[in-house]
Amino acid sequence: MTTMTKHQPTALPRWQLIGPGLVAAATGVGAGDLVATLVAGSLYGYQLIWAAVLGCLLKIILVEGVGRWTLASGHTIFHGWRSLGRWASVYFGIYIVLWGFVYGATAMSSTALPLAALFPAVDLKIFAVASGLLGLALVWLGSYAVFERIIAALVGMMFVAVVGSALMTGPNLTDIARGLVPRLPQGSLFYVLGLAGGVGGSITLAAYGYWIREKGWRQPGWMRVMRLDNSVAYVMTGIFVVAMLIVGAELLYSANIAIAGGSRGLLDLAGVLESRYGSIWSIIFLLGFWASSFSSLLGVWHGVSLMFADFVAHWLAAKEDPAKLGAHSEPVPSQQHARWYMLWLTFPSMALLFMDRPFMLIVGYGVLGALFMPFLAITLLLLLNRSSLPREWRNGWLSNGLLAMTCVIFGALGLHQLLKLF
Repeated sequence: MTTMTKHQPTALPRWQLIGPGLVAAATGVGAGDLVATLVAGSLYGYQLIWAAVLGCLLKIILVEGVGRWTLASGHTIFHGWRSLGRWASVYFGIYIVLWGFVYGATAMSSTALPLAALFPAVDLKIFAVASGLLGLALVWLGSYAVFERIIAALVGMMFVAVVGSALMTGPNLTDIARGLVPRLPQGSLFYVLGLAGGVGGSITLAAYGYWIREKGWRQPGWMRVMRLDNSVAYVMTGIFVVAMLIVGAELLYSANIAIAGGSRGLLDLAGVLESRYGSIWSIIFLLGFWASSFSSLLGVWHGVSLMFADFVAHWLAAKEDPAKLGAHSEPVPSQQHARWYMLWLTFPSMALLFMDRPFMLIVGYGVLGALFMPFLAITLLLLLNRSSLPREWRNGWLSNGLLAMTCVIFGALGLHQLLKLF
């Protein structure tokens, strides 16, 4: 987790500098997101492709906002949140602790599912625990550069499995083009909101600012590179999403095949692929499923741990001397505190693998999770309109309009999630 020391763009071609955006996209697109798009394709065919593409555009807007704040202000996103008032720090502190406890078990289970399908003689919990320990070791011991290369390799595996599956179905290009025209089939409203608001996004969107710092991008001179990095990464996300919708439309919708919800839906799809294309392709798909889940696990163990360390650094600095946290000063996060959070993600979460998840814990997790994306969109609106930012990096009317749209969409999705909980 060593931070690079570059301060200005190098002479390398910009595409060779791409990395943090790919990490953010790969972390955000887990097995659950792939299943959500697969189910949408199985229910509505190609009709909701436009919503999936819209979701990727919204993530580009949010991640660009996080990156622009980080480079233009010279501060982390949490430093910005803290400057908005105590409420933001309190919400984030509770959220990151509770979210990490539940997410750790979810990530380990999701990563274990395809391994258990490939090796049914081994108990799923063994694979889950091993996945958590492997992720912990790779992030604990490796540098950011090594971490980025591992994520790139996992994305390559995902690409072969997901895009390869879509190509093998022989997609109907005319229907795909029609699916880019916005429409709302009967009963599809919340599927649309889910695709637009749920694909490739959570707290890991905010972690992007920490990854660009790890990359060594710390000044506005990196702004164009950051924007290219972010755009390319979420175009890749869009390719994954559209590919899964194609698979859902061609293999499931046309044959009226239903699949399970959550990560297990990809196991059902592996069975369909096996019956259609043979066991070898089913194994390739399961390896892609594993890569999707494990890249999310690694990304959270790395990026969200950096955010936690920043939160602790600000909290300790405020206890010692609140005056130190002015507009132009920022405490230095400790690697030790990041490692505390890695341990929190790994070992306490393992307890949830061996018991039914407590109802109130899941409700609290769901409530805080439903609020996070609206929280991110609203706070970016506040931060990126500040007069303290250089004028060229503040929001213009278009940026404000797009961020306001994300606030409405994520607010509606969050309200729907809260209503489902209660």
